[in-house]
Amino acid sequence: MRLKTVTNISVDGVTQGHRWIEVAGTAEQEARGGFERFGWAPPLLDEEASEFIGRTFLGADAFLFGRRTYEIFAASWGAGMDPGHPVGQALNDRPKYVASATLTDPDWPGTTVLSGDVPDAVRALKAAPGGELQVWGSGTLIRTLLAHRLVDELVLLVYPVIVGQGTRLFPVTGPDLGLALTGLRSTPSGLTLQTYRATGPPRYERPTA
Repeated sequence: MRLKTVTNISVDGVTQGHRWIEVAGTAEQEARGGFERFGWAPPLLDEEASEFIGRTFLGADAFLFGRRTYEIFAASWGAGMDPGHPVGQALNDRPKYVASATLTDPDWPGTTVLSGDVPDAVRALKAAPGGELQVWGSGTLIRTLLAHRLVDELVLLVYPVIVGQGTRLFPVTGPDLGLALTGLRSTPSGLTLQTYRATGPPRYERPTA
């Protein structure tokens, strides 16, 4: 399978707190690091971007999540939110894998827990027949996958806002990766939907003699 990551991100690279989350009836505020600028994405999410998200979900053969993103989705789409919605349809119909050292008995049908060496487990998934293995959210997991060069395609939904604080998708110091732009479009509210294919280590300019 080909591994694709899909991330909601601000112009300055922030992924933290892009919307308010209700998990088990409790506001999940992601307040680590003193973050307080929650909900910056929904006011800019227009119909065209929503349709793109739905089509992307339906293109998955399987899903891979970090623990926290998995629990958010399980508490909403896995609990029957908005029946018939393409996102819920895809998530409930396709196999789901969650990387976690603590989750042992997930309630959401179709879930397999990856509790050992995550990069090795993901390599095994990628070697299996199929089309797309999609990762939504799960920033910590994505950074691990990038560090082990396991990502084949990145989709960035870039919102026209500078959040100015919070966790970034790409850390200040991290792995490098060359990219080839394979898809680019904008929506009426100013989102850019960017799709990149990973091309391996980037090329750098070398000093001339």
